[in-house]
Amino acid sequence: MDGKPPTNHVHNLGYQKPIRRALRGSLTQAETLLWKALQNSQLAGRKFRRQHGIGPYIVDFYCPAERLVVELDGAQHFTASGASHDAERDAYLNALGFWVLRFENRLVLNHLESVLAAVEAAFQRVVPPTSTTPSPSSAEEGN
Repeated sequence: MDGKPPTNHVHNLGYQKPIRRALRGSLTQAETLLWKALQNSQLAGRKFRRQHGIGPYIVDFYCPAERLVVELDGAQHFTASGASHDAERDAYLNALGFWVLRFENRLVLNHLESVLAAVEAAFQRVVPPTSTTPSPSSAEEGN
């Protein structure tokens, strides 16, 4: 194995269904506010899912077209164990090729437009090519 987690069957694993359903039914105030702005492809025409399972984790919001995960962080994320769990989770998601954005709940509540602008800006990020083919030499390198 190349160090990456397996990518087959990582979305919405069956055992997570009741958990995802419960989470969707008990969104925080910040999650509710952001969801109202993201649902029905309102942000740049991108579809988002809420409380979406990826591997062993359930992410707050997921945009499949962009492989973008948006996580909202409450107080529990700012403890040593919370930060450690988030780092482990982000590393797992990054290894699968997902881009993770994190925002504090209070930022969503007080500056929603800034959060939406940051999410939309992430759509424009440059993703490095996955090809292992070397780039052609430049003229300065003497070809």
